[in-house]
Amino acid sequence: MKSDGSGVYTIILNASKSKTRISSISKMETINGKAVPKKADIQNKVSQAAAVFKTVPGISNVKTSTDFDNYIIKLSCNFAKIENINEGIDRLKAKGIIGKLIPSQLYTNNLAKRVFTKNKVNTFKSDYNKLSSADKEIFTTARYTTILQFENTIKSQSNTVYSISPNKKALKLEGNVLDFILQKKQFYNTITFN
Repeated sequence: MKSDGSGVYTIILNASKSKTRISSISKMETINGKAVPKKADIQNKVSQAAAVFKTVPGISNVKTSTDFDNYIIKLSCNFAKIENINEGIDRLKAKGIIGKLIPSQLYTNNLAKRVFTKNKVNTFKSDYNKLSSADKEIFTTARYTTILQFENTIKSQSNTVYSISPNKKALKLEGNVLDFILQKKQFYNTITFN
């Protein structure tokens, strides 16, 4: 994020460590009672997501890529203000492109106060507990990483689970997805800048 509040947003789903397993699953019609999406279905969802993001005022330069050899999907865009991303996620949920459990009011930025917030999200624990053992197994090795990069220097943060870069212009949060589902680690963070 630049000092004027604009920036670049990128989300990557990287399943390359499971590519052998996913390749086998992709040949099946169903798994654990759920239909297995075909490559064309996945590509269509990615294209729909890009089309929706292109309709959001303040979002530009929307790009996607799908690598079905390594199972890596990427969507990136420029934003005028971070709240444009919240709007994009809301629109994806409204169109049924992503699930309703996905949090949408993720970010706020107050330029005057020099405060950026990654908002607290609801727990997914009760939804996780409703899953079958076979579906829960998917999460045992899944990882989550977020990197927040800023043009301004970070003065302080409220969540010290995030590691701060030596130049104090980036934060990184990573862990097992289960740590976040079970709230052993939290996403939220309030960051103030010099």
